[in-house]
Amino acid sequence: MKTRKLNAPWKKFYSKEQLEFEIPNISMYQMLRERAYEIKNINAINYFGKTLTYEHFIKEIERASRSFRCYGIRPGDVVTICMPNTPEGLISIYALNKIGAIANVIHPLSAEQEIKHFINETNSVMLVAVDFCYEKIEKIIRDTKVYKTILVSPNNSMPTPLNVGYYVTKGIKVKTPKKSEEYVYWNEFLKKSDSYKINFEVNSDKDTPAIILHSGGTTGTPKSILLSNGNFNALAMQINVIFKDIEPGDPILAILPIFHGFGLGVSIHSTLILGMEVVMIPQFKASEFDNLIKKYKPAIITGVPTLYEALTKNKGLANMDLSFMKHAVSGGDSLTEVQLNNINTFFKEHGANIKLEQGYGMTESLAAISLAHGNANYPGTIGIPFPKDYIKIVGVNTQQELPYGEEGELVVTGPTVMMGYLNNEKETNLVLQRHKDGHIWLHTGDIAKMNKDGIITYISRLKRMIISSGYNVYPSHIESVIETHEGVLKCTVVGIPHPYKVQVAKAFIILKDGYKDNLKIKKEIKEICEKNLAKYSQPAEYEYRESLPTTLIGKVDYKRLEREAIEGSSEE
Repeated sequence: MKTRKLNAPWKKFYSKEQLEFEIPNISMYQMLRERAYEIKNINAINYFGKTLTYEHFIKEIERASRSFRCYGIRPGDVVTICMPNTPEGLISIYALNKIGAIANVIHPLSAEQEIKHFINETNSVMLVAVDFCYEKIEKIIRDTKVYKTILVSPNNSMPTPLNVGYYVTKGIKVKTPKKSEEYVYWNEFLKKSDSYKINFEVNSDKDTPAIILHSGGTTGTPKSILLSNGNFNALAMQINVIFKDIEPGDPILAILPIFHGFGLGVSIHSTLILGMEVVMIPQFKASEFDNLIKKYKPAIITGVPTLYEALTKNKGLANMDLSFMKHAVSGGDSLTEVQLNNINTFFKEHGANIKLEQGYGMTESLAAISLAHGNANYPGTIGIPFPKDYIKIVGVNTQQELPYGEEGELVVTGPTVMMGYLNNEKETNLVLQRHKDGHIWLHTGDIAKMNKDGIITYISRLKRMIISSGYNVYPSHIESVIETHEGVLKCTVVGIPHPYKVQVAKAFIILKDGYKDNLKIKKEIKEICEKNLAKYSQPAEYEYRESLPTTLIGKVDYKRLEREAIEGSSEE
């Protein structure tokens, strides 16, 4: 089918050169290696102060690739990586990419049956796992095709004092396997490379599968998402256009995990291609945020909204000069206008000449589709599409494009859109649809609108949308209204069953320190809703809490709140 030229009103925010780059027909590893040759003496990885230059990083990748070959990994094989943010996890991903294998990257806090499912669904034949997962692994590994498990301790790459300290306080408590053919530790695994002298490399192209990631559990049953070399390399080139003020050696805090598209795609692979120093944080603690910023002085921070809430509340940053920051990117969840204003005020008061850049994405398009950046950074929006990405708004459950300003489903086409869901043609065909214009569009399941300049405003998750007495009710709008009360720190709204309205809204509210959920505040919040919301949008119930449940990557766990509301669970 012949494709038609697509409408792109946002093009005026980019130069012609920024829109016309070519995506190289090479692997992720090859793109990294080409960049590393240009800046070989600059630090690529920083792990608790211990660094690897780009030259050394490539050598470690090549060494690990020889070890994988020695242990029998062939092009097309799948190896599961079950690691937090450590150098070994990242080295494994690029080493497998070099030899044409596929990395299936999963969360180390996954339950044992989830690990088993992810391994079996992807037909993984080898596993690289953090050692504290061993107790879960030993219970399920014989029910998989995995013939070798490589165990890695988080302290393996730490500087000596921290290495010893970690072992004494934590490592000594970790259960380890008896010596067997099934398990090998990382350093022993690497020694195997000495007996493999061939520098084996597969010249993969941009359409070759490279990485398998998994969708978050908040939107339904997790699915395995197949992503190509071209998906990752295209994103790196898009980021290169947007972060044009970044210089080689600038640090970035890699707080977002490697098993998440935002983490691996934006925070790590793309920034490595930029030549940045990736500071790997295996376990983020909000209480230590100030120490991380003081020590590393990051040019870029990427994170979910809860991370920026932690930033603004950290008393250790009270007098800190943040003028070294060039970008702060928020994704993974939406921010209210109140939250955004608080964060931008914090930056201004601390000397950072930046505004928070809200992004939008999903793992199916490598977690990055649009960003409010530069002249397109308008408050309350998710900005404009990345170069070479195209977005349009269509009627829900249709392919019909809507006029500017109308709310509908956001769909995207471009070089970062996934290859598909692994072994799930039915679900793939539901979200990847060929339209009459000849292009394949990813249907995101998110409600948004676009103005005549191409600026996009996120409205709500389609599955989060509440339908009450036939009316569409958007939780994010209710949340933003409630958070205008000076005493409200955060609000999350979910739909709960109703005998004749089908669903009604319930608001979960966290108050700021110094405020109590007394009758006065409850009355004030209710009056704000009555004044600013249509009657059908007003919450039927309000619940005041000290905290809200989150998913493994820090998003508010809407599904859990819905279950608790239905089951009548309450902390009141």
